[in-house]
Amino acid sequence: MLGVALRLLRRRALAEEAVHDTFMQVWQKASTFDPKRGDGRTWLYAILRNRALNILRTENRTDLVEDFEPMGLEAPEEDAETLVVRLSDAGVLRRCLERLEPKRREAVLLAYVHGLTHGELAGRLGVPLGTMKSWIRRSLLQLKECMA
Repeated sequence: MLGVALRLLRRRALAEEAVHDTFMQVWQKASTFDPKRGDGRTWLYAILRNRALNILRTENRTDLVEDFEPMGLEAPEEDAETLVVRLSDAGVLRRCLERLEPKRREAVLLAYVHGLTHGELAGRLGVPLGTMKSWIRRSLLQLKECMA
């Protein structure tokens, strides 16, 4: 879980905070978990992802660094196709992702691997926000059906 949080937040302290908050929320809301709706691990990671995105949205702390280099701020990101290729050849997830249209696959991977919001995805891929929300929703339903 810490690894996923680090990928989303890119700062260890914030990632640890997100994991801690996730476990606190799980402890407090354990009675709301319904195994009929999905796997417990999936529930945990959904809570973690939502918590990490909330931290990103509300964070207004600034780290002051003496050797500020504006050009070095952007972290290198792998594109969606590289992420799919890295998945196991025999993996169900990879087979299901390959069935999605390339733009939709890219949107899903950017959302869940890099933590981009619907708005960020819409801007990056050049589509209206409503379209992006529909793409993500339909793609997740398609992935769920494929993996079942």
